[in-house]
Amino acid sequence: MAEAVSSELRGMPVILPDGRFLGNVYDIVVDTDDWSATHLFVANPPARLVDERIHVAIPWRWIRAVDDVILLRWFPPTPIPRDPVNP
Repeated sequence: MAEAVSSELRGMPVILPDGRFLGNVYDIVVDTDDWSATHLFVANPPARLVDERIHVAIPWRWIRAVDDVILLRWFPPTPIPRDPVNP
């Protein structure tokens, strides 16, 4: 994957492997030891995908491609419960 500036990623649409829209990138989590992106932060995903529209952090390793959109290679089964231990 080509290097991208975090400001270029903000606002980009995030698409699940099955083509559903998860939301737009709100922010990027960066590891300051080596200045690499570790997660994308998506705020207010659709309630049908994430219970109560809880914000989600997407690990960088789940990303398949970054171009006009961010395409994920994997995402957990939906809807994701607010409390996965006590759904």
